[in-house]
Amino acid sequence: MVTTLSADRLAELQDADEEYALLDTRPEESFESWHVTGAINFPFDPEEDLEGRLEELEETVNGTERVLTVCAKGLSSANLATQLESATDEYDVAAIEGGMKGWSRVYDRARISAGDSVTLVQVQRRAKGCLSYLVGCPETGDAVVVDPTADTDEFAVAAEEAGLSIVGVIDTHVHADHVSGGRELADRLEVPYYLGERVAERGVEVEYTPLERNEVLEVGTLGLKALETPGHTSEMLSILIDDRALLTADTLHVDSTGRTELEFNEDEGERGARMLYESLHRTVLAEPESVVVCPGHVTVTANGEFSHGSPGEPIETTIRAARTGIDVLDLEEAAFVDRLADAGEKPTNYEEIIDHNRGTAAELESEDRLELELGPNNCSA
Repeated sequence: MVTTLSADRLAELQDADEEYALLDTRPEESFESWHVTGAINFPFDPEEDLEGRLEELEETVNGTERVLTVCAKGLSSANLATQLESATDEYDVAAIEGGMKGWSRVYDRARISAGDSVTLVQVQRRAKGCLSYLVGCPETGDAVVVDPTADTDEFAVAAEEAGLSIVGVIDTHVHADHVSGGRELADRLEVPYYLGERVAERGVEVEYTPLERNEVLEVGTLGLKALETPGHTSEMLSILIDDRALLTADTLHVDSTGRTELEFNEDEGERGARMLYESLHRTVLAEPESVVVCPGHVTVTANGEFSHGSPGEPIETTIRAARTGIDVLDLEEAAFVDRLADAGEKPTNYEEIIDHNRGTAAELESEDRLELELGPNNCSA
C-alpha cells in the first residue's frame, strides 16, 4: 500500500523549504487555474499505466529523490504513487491524502497587533485565501468569530489556544466563494448568529440576529461597531473594533477592492461599483489613518502563492497605507466604475454557494461542500 502524507504535513514541508518534487496529476486546464506552490503538472488518469512513461517522469523530477503526488481527490495521484513505488526503489514516494480537497482544508493562524485591549487572531485558509477572525477581550475572555468557513473546528481550536470563549458569530455578508460555517458554529456553541439587517432583502432563510447600521455589539469591554459598506454585496458589513482595527471583508483588501458583479450582475456590477465607491470614500477611508485594515481575503495566485505576504504572517494594512498604496482608490467615480466592470473569472460555483449561504439550497455533506468550493476564491476586483 502506498504511503500517504497529510496536506498539513505538505504545508510544513513547503514552509521549511524541504526538497521534493510534487507531481499534480490533474488535467492541464485544472492545474493551470489553481495548484499548490511549486507543483509540476504530470497528467495521469486513475486507471492509467505508468509503463512507457517512467522515463518521462524521471526527466520531470530531475533527480529529486522525494516524489509526492497530488490530484483533485486523491485517486489518480494514489495510482501514480503506487505504480512508481512498484516500478523502482529510487524514490521516496507518497501521495497527498485527499488531494486538492485535503489541501483546501489547511489553515494557518496569525496574531494581529491592535493594542493590548484586544486579542485579534486571523485564521487563514491557505489554499483559498479566506481570512476569518477571532476577536476577543483579554480582560473577560469573551470573543466573537467573524466570517468563519465551514471547517468550524479551526475556530474552536483558535479560541482555546487564545484562552477565549466564543459568545457570538458574525458573517459580514452572503459569501460567494466558500460555504459559511457561521450558522453551524453558532448552533454548535448555542450563541447568537449575526448578519447585517439588510440580508432580509436577499431572501436569507437561515435564522439570525440582525445587526443594525452603526449598532455596537459589546464583547467584554470591546465595542464592535457594524458599519454598512455595500458594494461587493448590498448587505455588506465592516466591523470596527474600538477604533483600532477594521474588518473590511470584501470591501477593501490589502492591495485591491472586492468585485461587484456577483450580486449586481444585471449591469455588470455598475450599481455595486457606485455603492462600493461611496462605501470606501465616505466610510472606510474616513476612519483614522492608524486603524489596522483586516481584509476578508488575500488573493491566491494560480501558482498557489499569496499575492501579499505569506501563510502564517498577518495579512493586514492600515487606512493610510491603503489610501496611498492602492491605485484604484485614487480614481474618480466614473473611472472606478469602469475599472471594476472587468473583474475576471468568477469564483467556482458561486451561484450555488450563494444559495447555500442564503439557506435556500439543500444541506451539503462535508465532501460535497469541499468539491463545490474547489478552486481559487476570485473575490478581488
